[in-house]
Amino acid sequence: MGEVRVRVKLVNAIDEGMMRRGLLTPDQMRTYVADALVDTGSVRSVLPVEVAQQLGLAMIGKTRAEYANGSEEMVDLTEAVVIEINGRRAIKETLVLGNEVLIGQTILEEMDLLVDCLNQRVIGNPAHPDQPVFKVK
Repeated sequence: MGEVRVRVKLVNAIDEGMMRRGLLTPDQMRTYVADALVDTGSVRSVLPVEVAQQLGLAMIGKTRAEYANGSEEMVDLTEAVVIEINGRRAIKETLVLGNEVLIGQTILEEMDLLVDCLNQRVIGNPAHPDQPVFKVK
């Protein structure tokens, strides 16, 4: 199986809120578009430090990251980022590490997206192709 990548738009969530309130114009919102690696083995999503800086994200603390080889490291945790994939969106804090944007499992679940490994793409859940459905029971 090859790697799965997806086009993702990242937006500083605070900028977006300020724009909705008329405190920023749309062109003042900090955004970043990336060809992100989808990693179903990763729980959280990841941004490189350069992307977090370009988005103007504050670091709200540190958290422990465990790598596939079992090693651990304390890494920065960003404030909220809007993540848009295939017309769906979620707002999450992200880990800061590495050298590429990585989409983890919690974003896929929240957006009701599935990884189609055979065709190396991300698709909406066929049971809810138009939009995510959130269970509340």
